[in-house]
Amino acid sequence: MTKYSFFVQPQINKDDDSIFGYEVLLRKEDNGSWHLPEDFTELSIERQTKLLEETVKSLEKNTGKDDRMISFNLNHDQTNDPTTIDEIISLKKRIAPVSLTIELTEAVPLDKVKKLSSLLHQNSISLVIDDVGTGSNTYENVKQALPYVDRIKFAMQNFRMSGHAELIPKYLDFWVKQAEKYCLDMVIEGVEDYKDQILAKKYGIDIQQGYLYGKPAMV
Repeated sequence: MTKYSFFVQPQINKDDDSIFGYEVLLRKEDNGSWHLPEDFTELSIERQTKLLEETVKSLEKNTGKDDRMISFNLNHDQTNDPTTIDEIISLKKRIAPVSLTIELTEAVPLDKVKKLSSLLHQNSISLVIDDVGTGSNTYENVKQALPYVDRIKFAMQNFRMSGHAELIPKYLDFWVKQAEKYCLDMVIEGVEDYKDQILAKKYGIDIQQGYLYGKPAMV
């Protein structure tokens, strides 16, 4: 039987060096090795939310904290699933007082973003655009959605993996300006060393995530 689990990675608030929250990352086991699923829709949103609820309980037990923020990723296909919103809202109620944030990993049509934003905000769930500037989340694809989200996330590792690490300062500067323009919070991901910390500090980005603070791990 195929096994799935959520690995968690901390997000650190460098303003006071506290744990801001955790991103949960779905992994699949094959022959004793955990890896990314080929298709994140291969596990239904219902099963994912139940698995996430178990992960939150384990995290609370291991940390002694029940007031953390949990970030959960949704791709384009998952946002089109009519059961997704109901499952997410039900999950939020089951894990309270833990805060829940939804990260959009792929560009979503504006009408869908508006609907998601309205329903999630009615239930005190934050909405984030992940990986801004890379993949399908280019500026042209997400610019109209910016007024409807709470936060944007800039992933430095995406530039490094594509061989364009030299573009990080330029793109980061651009997205910091967008965050300021739309009064959005910002997260920087892929923080690996003190140089990355200095870059984040230069732009006043307190919420940071990356291997420097911890690799994704089971709880």
